[in-house]
Amino acid sequence: MQYDQSWMGYGMVGGLEAGAISAAAAFVLYLIVHAFGRRQGWSPLRQFSIAFLLAILLTANGDIWDLFYFNYGQLQSIQLLKAKLALIHDPDNIGLRVTCEFIGAMVGAGLGWIILGGNWRGALRGD
Repeated sequence: MQYDQSWMGYGMVGGLEAGAISAAAAFVLYLIVHAFGRRQGWSPLRQFSIAFLLAILLTANGDIWDLFYFNYGQLQSIQLLKAKLALIHDPDNIGLRVTCEFIGAMVGAGLGWIILGGNWRGALRGD
């Protein structure tokens, strides 16, 4: 599901906005997955992973597809390339936006884990 990105900024500002959207989605998804997974006996890592993957699927799939398509798709003409690029918001920084979306999803799911009582001190110590 590609959401409307016409209101987003360009460059690093657009990347940070996309990352913030992914972080918010991952946080909400972690809350939902935690509520369901606790009853199923899932480990915190499984809950975290599912929330992260769902957030990437919901928020970054369009940008990931565009990045893949422009790297591996066979564009036969300049006109086709121009037409495809015209449909994308900020094609110059699509890699930055995808990176920020991945980082945002990781941060959002991590904040959900910390807020819901994750043993982050023990994880940092290696316990």
